[in-house]
Amino acid sequence: MSERIIPIIPAGSGAPDGGRQRTRLWAQISFFVLFVLAPVFDLLRYDLVAGHAWFLGMEWRVGLADYSAGLIGLGQLWTNIGLKIFLPILGTGAVLIWVSWKWGRLYCGWLCPHFSVVETINQFMRRATGKPSVWEKRALPTREPDGTTWRADPRWWFITAPLAVGFAFVWAVVLLTYLLPPFEVYSNLLAGTPTRNQFIFITAGTVVLSAEFLFARHLFCRFACAVGLFQSLAWMGNRDAMVVGFERKRGADCNDCYSACDHVCPMRLKPRNIKRQMFTCTQCAQCISACATTQKDNPNGPLLSWVSGEAARQNEAGLRASTKVRS
Repeated sequence: MSERIIPIIPAGSGAPDGGRQRTRLWAQISFFVLFVLAPVFDLLRYDLVAGHAWFLGMEWRVGLADYSAGLIGLGQLWTNIGLKIFLPILGTGAVLIWVSWKWGRLYCGWLCPHFSVVETINQFMRRATGKPSVWEKRALPTREPDGTTWRADPRWWFITAPLAVGFAFVWAVVLLTYLLPPFEVYSNLLAGTPTRNQFIFITAGTVVLSAEFLFARHLFCRFACAVGLFQSLAWMGNRDAMVVGFERKRGADCNDCYSACDHVCPMRLKPRNIKRQMFTCTQCAQCISACATTQKDNPNGPLLSWVSGEAARQNEAGLRASTKVRS
């Protein structure tokens, strides 16, 4: 029995995709805000000054000071390390891997604060150059899935470049607040008197991240992000995992489209391809939303959808068979 999965769709939405992308946008914004504010409220950070971590507003100590003072033994110290360091890390990793094994890189596509920056800069760079990345060989079609048109204008660089640098600066400052008391960092910045080490960290971070956001953001997500890599490996190991399914028997319906699903993918993948060619898919579902929009007047509905279980197996089998025929 096949299983089709269409999660996270608000009921009653008038958008062709059921409001999926609007929901995803709010999820990304919410998580980015959490990423910025978590250190401020001591939800999660390590304080280099105090020498201990904070978790959900509580001091998170393993007892190194108590061990040095002779208040606890070596056995208790190792127990604390296991319970307060390794167990939370392994537990969080296990949950992330399980979610990825079942649904793919949902964290990347729906929550990751880096990927939200990637998508934002993509849109502005497309306006400036006609391409979502400086490494793209060809300009994208000047047509949106809903039929509206646009044109590239180099003047958009006056927004794109400062935006990338601005995001880099925010990231550098936020990352520093995960290591130093946030109020000290922010008060020093507002007063224009950061310490020497704070200035070096923020400056170096801004320079490196600016280069990454402008020139290598896709490359980082595809080849350098360890979190993304392990999610992809877990997903590839499950043949029943949720995947973007393509109704290949209705492929003729694509003739009236301009391959909108290919052009909207922020990872520059081909959504109608086989799963192993979609290794870095973030399950952002922009291809599915684009297909739903371009096929909104088709009585048979869109050709792309999330599928899992037996439907995912059949989808991959059909695509492999078609690939062999073409070759």
